[in-house]
Amino acid sequence: MQVEFPAFISMSGVTTRSKSSAKSNNADSNVNDVFQNGFHGYKEGYETLEKTGISKSCRSILNKFVFPLSLVLLTPQIVILFWYTNAKCNGSYVQLLNEFREKSVLMTLVGVWSNISIINSFTVSVVFGYFAWALFWMKLLPGKTVYGPITPKGNVPVYTDNGFLHYWVTMAGFVVLTVVLKMFGMTPTVVYDRFGELIAFMNVFALVFVFLLYLKGMYFPSSTDCGTSGSGFIFDYYWGTELYPRVFGVDIKVFTNCRFGMTIWPLLVCIYALKSYELYGFVDSMFVTTILQLAYITKFFKWEAGYMQTIDIILDRAGYYICWGCLCWLPELYPIVSQYLVSHPIHLGNFWASIILGLGLVSILVNYLADLQRQVVRNANGQCLVWGRKPHIIRAKYLIEGGEEKESILLASGWWGLSRHFHYIPEIMLSFFWTAPTLFENLLPYSYVLVLVVLLTHRSYRDEHKCSKKYGKYWQEYCTKVRHRIIPFLF
Repeated sequence: MQVEFPAFISMSGVTTRSKSSAKSNNADSNVNDVFQNGFHGYKEGYETLEKTGISKSCRSILNKFVFPLSLVLLTPQIVILFWYTNAKCNGSYVQLLNEFREKSVLMTLVGVWSNISIINSFTVSVVFGYFAWALFWMKLLPGKTVYGPITPKGNVPVYTDNGFLHYWVTMAGFVVLTVVLKMFGMTPTVVYDRFGELIAFMNVFALVFVFLLYLKGMYFPSSTDCGTSGSGFIFDYYWGTELYPRVFGVDIKVFTNCRFGMTIWPLLVCIYALKSYELYGFVDSMFVTTILQLAYITKFFKWEAGYMQTIDIILDRAGYYICWGCLCWLPELYPIVSQYLVSHPIHLGNFWASIILGLGLVSILVNYLADLQRQVVRNANGQCLVWGRKPHIIRAKYLIEGGEEKESILLASGWWGLSRHFHYIPEIMLSFFWTAPTLFENLLPYSYVLVLVVLLTHRSYRDEHKCSKKYGKYWQEYCTKVRHRIIPFLF
């Protein structure tokens, strides 16, 4: 049934359509498979279930209902426990487990939530004040027009590449705000003092926000890449009902992923560093982790247009998995090292501080050079040199849903000749180096590193499943040339 678009949710400027309208049964099959299966990260789990002889219907229930529902119910609790462990358990998971033994997990959670003021003038003003700031500059700041990859339905997402400028304006605004507050005897570090209230409020807000996105994708979509997966409400809520939702011309995924999640991260890092300085003066461990995190985030925003080509954007719909994750999971987990160091100041000394900082900066450089290498080869259509030699490339052809043939370049030289996801290695190493200043007293600050290893390994399977379906024999040829998935000669 055709649904009329409300005036405030317009398709104008959202995407451009492929001119081809021919149908392809093969392409339809591929697209339906992608949109029906959704969270391809369960691939290994499915294979295990198949080997155990569990019926197809049982696997479907686990895949489309049990797993998504479990994540929706459990992950908000995990996020609040990250904060609680740091703020109330001295950063120790052992102390948290002792509370679980004494009170039970349920009673501990009830106690945590009941002692937090979720909705109050502070949480509402801070969260919506930042929303207003981010949306204002997101719409106002100039930037060149960039395009995402063509979607299975033939849409090409259009973006304004102003993320780097938005990042610097926001960081400059934070400096000005800090100076003004200090003049009146106040400080932005109140965010650290009351972060439990803020993360609890964001949990509640994000759950409602994702439900509204579910309704929008069902009834007022911004493009034809939308609709139910056919797997029921729980899975649709978890995965989303729209690939590129826009409201008042604002791209929702750009806002949640970049203008909120990735921008809140450096703001929190700076707030935690300032809190540490207010308490102890200069602490070299906080300095090292702050520099490395800010350098990495700055690189991200410099490369933001490239992020619009990643699996987070081109495959994941705007549902609980990605939007709640950027609104809640990211602000608590990603800056957790800085949060931990506020209450655990560690003095490394000049030697170790310099070594860790240097290794972290090298990791950022390698990560940047790997991304740049692939981008240069694609922009030059393979007519360039990689490490002084003509690159080995595979021109992989594929079909979109309308039957139109497209081509991508798969690079099998340089960094990308070592492994198919080589850039994950320096990213994991960097996260370790900005965590190492906490030393090894507690596991909590290493939570991000551990989650990142699981996330990127999981993502490699999702990405390879997608590429195998998309490129077919060309992907098999690429895997023959570049045999290792992430770690050369090992995995």
